[in-house]
Amino acid sequence: MNNLVIRKMVPDDLAAVITLDQVSFSLPWPKSAFQFEMEKNAAARCWVAELPGNQPKIVGMIVVWVIIDEVHIATFAVDPAQRRLHIGQKLLAFTLLDGVNQGATKSFLEVRRGNVAARTLYQKFGFQEVGIRKKYYSDNGEDAILLNL
Repeated sequence: MNNLVIRKMVPDDLAAVITLDQVSFSLPWPKSAFQFEMEKNAAARCWVAELPGNQPKIVGMIVVWVIIDEVHIATFAVDPAQRRLHIGQKLLAFTLLDGVNQGATKSFLEVRRGNVAARTLYQKFGFQEVGIRKKYYSDNGEDAILLNL
């Protein structure tokens, strides 16, 4: 996927980002949350991965917070039809490098215990499991695994 473009999320991306969020998660963010992160949260870094062309298509998105020396991954998704094409790897690498450029020296996140694909990706980047948040997800009571890098 050499033609992938990673760029800042802009308000015109919201419809595509919300659709991607809804097909990726059982507890998607509301539109207002993405608007807040883009427009009002100075700590937020919001990125999209886009396939260029006559009709560019957003195939990935990530929202992180850079707080002092930490990158907290708040949400991260790749279009289900575009998975296993290394889009997630490229978007995560770009985001973590941006965090380092902003002064971050570590990163953390929560991931569903059952999300093996995401956990495998994070392990490739060196994230370590450091804890569990019991019954973290309100839709089904699934545990969240805490990961640090």
